[in-house]
Amino acid sequence: MPAAGTDGSRAEDAVPPAFRMLIDDRFTPVAMKFFAMFRRRGHGGAALAVYLDGEPVLDIWGGWADGERRWHGDTMALAYSTGKGVAATVAHRLIERGILAVDEPVATYWPEFAANGKDSITVREVLNHRAGLQRTRGLLDDPADMLDHDALAAALGAAAPDPLRLRASGYHGLTFGTLVAEIAQRATGRSFRELVRTELTEPLGQDDLWFGVPEHHRHRIAPLSPGLHVARVPLDRLTGLTGSLRPLTSLRGVVYDGWAEMSQSDRPYAAMMPGWNGVFTARALAAMYGAIANDGRIGHRRLLKPETTRMIARMPANSRFDYVLGAPPHHALGYHRGIVGATLTRHALGHYGIGGSGAMAMPGLGLSIAFVTNHLGNHAMSLGDARLPMLAAATVRAARSARREGPSELTAAAS
Repeated sequence: MPAAGTDGSRAEDAVPPAFRMLIDDRFTPVAMKFFAMFRRRGHGGAALAVYLDGEPVLDIWGGWADGERRWHGDTMALAYSTGKGVAATVAHRLIERGILAVDEPVATYWPEFAANGKDSITVREVLNHRAGLQRTRGLLDDPADMLDHDALAAALGAAAPDPLRLRASGYHGLTFGTLVAEIAQRATGRSFRELVRTELTEPLGQDDLWFGVPEHHRHRIAPLSPGLHVARVPLDRLTGLTGSLRPLTSLRGVVYDGWAEMSQSDRPYAAMMPGWNGVFTARALAAMYGAIANDGRIGHRRLLKPETTRMIARMPANSRFDYVLGAPPHHALGYHRGIVGATLTRHALGHYGIGGSGAMAMPGLGLSIAFVTNHLGNHAMSLGDARLPMLAAATVRAARSARREGPSELTAAAS
């Protein structure tokens, strides 16, 4: 611990909270596993945050934000589909107040959505990735318009749904957030960015949940690398190849040409695409999922009602096969089952993003974990890896041990 000053103050008291690491000594093994991942500059950087019973027990970071800059306490990164869980949580705040209803047709709030036989598609089906609107390739004449929320929402509202939606879920990789945001905007008459602020950041006391980062905060963003690939095959080409094979014929239409490269440019930082362009700190994500894991509360703040978190935590099976992904992640009400170690479990829920960032809640343990990184995947592929699942497994072990040991000391260290 830093030494006390001559006036009785401690050195870390002069350091803003965002620049102080926090380590509950019962979670030291998790912290050590995290720090070991970012020893070399080539490993990039990351942040890890954990809440237990509505209180923070880990808030740490390490590595490099870019080639010359270390990762700091206020560094953040684009976390791809991690944002889907954030968008879903905004929806649940509206659902519990009766502004939205999960089994109401989307067209009740968004009349144009009824076009092309979509009049009966419900809010629940959108949240469960069963609206059949996963296709983006060819949806708009100019791919540059895919970063325009109004243009993309209008195109989705006019589109015909994929008939496979009646048989299985179909992952809405780039369209989920746009659909949820437009439904929320139509129901409230307010912009989705404003809703994120009033429904999440203000109740949580956490600012860094961004869909479109203000200019004066962009210096805090850690650029992503390497490019999105599997075995050196770029993502756009990969989806074209696999999309020609059964049963993944729907995959090709989900990602349009040029999206992967564009997603790692500066352009998404000004856009509002809640399905994939969220820029977050691990601290803010862990607080949100910490409330979901703790009957809706973190500290003295309430985010959701206990009945809402119980509904979210049920995580029933959705379909045995996702016709886009080729595997069943069991999406339910905007989240998917979490991977802890090597296990996809209904006892954890949240959302992971391409490249490895993600966050989840484990309500049975009162536990949440969030991991945000700028280094995508591993040598074999950049689409994802086992870092978060491994850290989640270590966190579960520490939480179970903490239950047996009782309260412990928190260590705060200036970075």
